[in-house]
Amino acid sequence: MKRTEWFKRTFPIIEDNGLLPSIIERLSGTPARVEEIIGQLDPDLLTMKPGGKWSIKEEIGHLGDIEPLWSGRIDDFINGLQELRPADLTNQATHDADHNATKIVTLLQRFREQRQALVNKLLALKDEQLEGKALHPRLKTPMRIIDLAYFAAEHDDHHLSCVRAITGF
Repeated sequence: MKRTEWFKRTFPIIEDNGLLPSIIERLSGTPARVEEIIGQLDPDLLTMKPGGKWSIKEEIGHLGDIEPLWSGRIDDFINGLQELRPADLTNQATHDADHNATKIVTLLQRFREQRQALVNKLLALKDEQLEGKALHPRLKTPMRIIDLAYFAAEHDDHHLSCVRAITGF
């Protein structure tokens, strides 16, 4: 099945902030879904780089590497910035991290802790904070916190689908 490249994706504007609890639930469940997918895999499969692309460990490590961006962008909304902080589109942190040398349990635990902090930050928001808008620097579209949360959830699923493709399931 063909997968659309991340940088070719477009994202809808979500009008109903009442959908945010469901999106937060989806974000909250990503660490468990990662663990379920990789469950009983042969450890050698975790570092395979099919086609020279990221390995499963690198995909999981990347999810952790990007968490500070999501958290920082929530801060950007809270602080009333007109434009969200940019992502490093080269993913240099992931390329430099050598996630393949890190134990999988460490990568999973780090991501789980970071994601819980993000979920807690989202859950602590007041309704009036959900109305602010800021420009997404790459997409050049205005977003609210709900749009960012959806974007992050879609990013999770993009990388989980990459992991699943490597596993062959």
